[in-house]
Amino acid sequence: MQGAPGMKVLAAWLLALSLVTAGFFVTVAVLNSMVYGPGHEVGEYLDALRSGNGERALGQLNASVPEGNAAVLDGGPLQRAASAVQDVEVQDPEPAGEDLVNVPVRYTIGDTDYTTSFPLRKTESEWLFFDTWEFVPSTLPTVGVSVGTMSESTVNGLRIATPEGRNILPTFYPVELVAQYTSEYFAAPPRTLPVTSTTPANTTIPLEPAPTPALVDAVDGEIRTFLDSCAAQAVFQPAGCPFNFQTSQRRAGDIRWSIQRYPEVRIEPTDGGWAPAPLNGTARLDTQLQDLFSGSIEDVSAPQDFEFTANLTVTDSSVIVRPMIEF
Repeated sequence: MQGAPGMKVLAAWLLALSLVTAGFFVTVAVLNSMVYGPGHEVGEYLDALRSGNGERALGQLNASVPEGNAAVLDGGPLQRAASAVQDVEVQDPEPAGEDLVNVPVRYTIGDTDYTTSFPLRKTESEWLFFDTWEFVPSTLPTVGVSVGTMSESTVNGLRIATPEGRNILPTFYPVELVAQYTSEYFAAPPRTLPVTSTTPANTTIPLEPAPTPALVDAVDGEIRTFLDSCAAQAVFQPAGCPFNFQTSQRRAGDIRWSIQRYPEVRIEPTDGGWAPAPLNGTARLDTQLQDLFSGSIEDVSAPQDFEFTANLTVTDSSVIVRPMIEF
């Protein structure tokens, strides 16, 4: 009976050791799941996107960068691209083979639900118990931006060059790219493109710049100035102008031209550029003519319809209109 107290102490120690051991393995399991697990790696990657830290995101994703303009891979453009990703839920890993898992991430962009699965593989263990994971190596997707003949555009708030109207941008995912074109004389409204995997369903954001009211007003002003200069010529055939007056009678008074109806200006696309649609209007000649046979003098007020075309050159600082007159 003397050994009974010792046995009780031993049993207590064994129970305590069992509880500590069980607690240890529970802790290991929790840490493997929450701190060292593949879901944690995905969460770290998404955090890097949201913070605009492209270098950390690239290292976390274990991805290579294809050729292209890196405008949206860091800083403010990356933050803005990632900020569109809302209601993020990192799901439980799904087995995908020996030491491989897929980690689904559910989220929304705008009003649309998406799921992106990230493949990860177990690499080794730390301190004998904790698993380490890394993303399966991949290459970032690319998205093209086309903007007609314009030499630049704006993507996620950053102006980028678009040589020959196009550029290619490597991008992280999931993000939303927003491209637009804005200038004084041409503009294209914003267009968005969700990028949710390494193989986007759409690979180009097409922008279609159109003339702004400022360009129409500028061309209208140039056309009016040209026609007013024609009307200022006190001759029957104003030089280089779209209207004239033909007569076999003798002029017996002053020649006064006036523009009764200016053309309505519409800018249309042409091969590789823009030009006004055919321009038509009405001028009026007021003068006096003398009949060669009777000698009588007659007041003349003659409306003259006219039509012409024009070439258009637009730069960042000027609008040049060149009327093309043919008879």
